[in-house]
Amino acid sequence: MTNNIDLQKPLEAVKTLMTLQAATVSKSVELQKQSGEELASFFKSEVEKAKELKTPEDVVKFNVEANKNLFEILKAQGEAFTALATEASQNAMNEIQKMAK
Repeated sequence: MTNNIDLQKPLEAVKTLMTLQAATVSKSVELQKQSGEELASFFKSEVEKAKELKTPEDVVKFNVEANKNLFEILKAQGEAFTALATEASQNAMNEIQKMAK
């Protein structure tokens, strides 16, 4: 008794999902690179601003503003990574649903 097993569909499914994974990893690496560059630029700029501080009040004001700006940058970066994860998840689920049909 011989059964012909069609492996084409499962192999295509694996190939598709691996392609999605590779694309997501590439986007994630690029996003990490951009985030790192943005933070480096931020800190470089803040160092230059800090050189101009004269009074304790200037230091406090600078510190509060710098922290506020840093948290805004980190928030935006977190949102970008969340969007990437959401997109990757939706793409994977769409592909899995196509395969199930």
